[in-house]
Amino acid sequence: MLKKISLWVCLAAFLLSAAVFPAAAASPVITGEAAVLVDSKNGQVLFEKNASVKVYPASTTKILTAIIALESARTGEMVTIPKEASDVEGSAVGLQEGEQVSLEDLLYALMLNSGNDSAVAIACHLGGSVPGFVQMMNKRAAELGAVNTHFNNPNGLPDPNHYTTARDMALIARYTMQNPEFREIVSTKVKTITRSDPNAQTYLDNHNKLLWNYDGAIGVKTGYTDEARQCLVSAAARQGRELIAVVMKSEGTDIWTDSTKLLDFGFAEFNQASLVEAGKFMADVPVRYGVAKTVRAQTGSSLVYDFPIGAKPQISQEITLFDNIAAPLQAGKKVGEAAFYANGQELGRVDLVAQQEVKRRILAKWWFWLLVLAAIATAAAIALYQNEMRRRRWQMYNKRKYYL
Repeated sequence: MLKKISLWVCLAAFLLSAAVFPAAAASPVITGEAAVLVDSKNGQVLFEKNASVKVYPASTTKILTAIIALESARTGEMVTIPKEASDVEGSAVGLQEGEQVSLEDLLYALMLNSGNDSAVAIACHLGGSVPGFVQMMNKRAAELGAVNTHFNNPNGLPDPNHYTTARDMALIARYTMQNPEFREIVSTKVKTITRSDPNAQTYLDNHNKLLWNYDGAIGVKTGYTDEARQCLVSAAARQGRELIAVVMKSEGTDIWTDSTKLLDFGFAEFNQASLVEAGKFMADVPVRYGVAKTVRAQTGSSLVYDFPIGAKPQISQEITLFDNIAAPLQAGKKVGEAAFYANGQELGRVDLVAQQEVKRRILAKWWFWLLVLAAIATAAAIALYQNEMRRRRWQMYNKRKYYL
């Protein structure tokens, strides 16, 4: 059972979501066939165009390849280059069979130079083979909520069964940008890697031109094939805000103007408002069998929302507390949720967690067994009393019989 408490909070600020409020002014017109713009902090969609239509991802695929590598192995370990990597087509850094390169250097070659050979080397090293690694990719994509995505290789080379959507790529990119090592790699403009062959390519130049040309750009990955056309997943941060733009199947230099338009739109037409801060007290929750009868419930995380410039929404807050919370209760244990609404639409929700530990009362902990012991003792006493009465009656009967 759940218990709900509804509270209304008026948020007076220059505060958009296309799903809740009228569209922001000057929505961008872009060439790309599919696009989406999201807030990296809360995943809120600020703009979308055919965001759920299946498209070829080209080398933006390597975003997922990189994060799996970072989460599965140490970047310092050495990778022996397999024959499959030395034979791969498309962009490459010329890896040779039997060559040994650190995983870290392979990741820089993967994300800056878009090395297809680096992708295959990483896949064979971590998955045992390309098909083995592809299984890891599809499993991870599904876990991240990218349900309209299927990968058939680690680099994005054309394949009818290798597809995604702009929305799914935004989900994947938002997750990967939470990893500090990944952020460091994709924000790097140039890098020199270490290779044993003095004639091998070691200087890497990031293909993402926004890193040089867009204020606040911090990543993430370009892509191109004849089938996919120009693709770009980009991220930028300004004044405490971080946006991710995905543009798929654009043309020529339009990929840069498309992405710039989206990012400019997000920064210029929206203001981010804090709906609640982490650690804010929200309610007292009853605790059964505890040394304290209640525990303070606080927000487990903060929640922000992007509103259109000039909007002044009235925000409602609904608190849902769990019934039958019992001690012992650990600090940080979820005891409810707080949801926030505007104009009948949910903006988001956060977990409510116990502010402190609540220990169980000793009697509360042992009361059941005390009752059991008391019942047994009572039953034993009654049995002893009954036996004693029967014994006495039998003695009286024997005495009467003797005198008769």
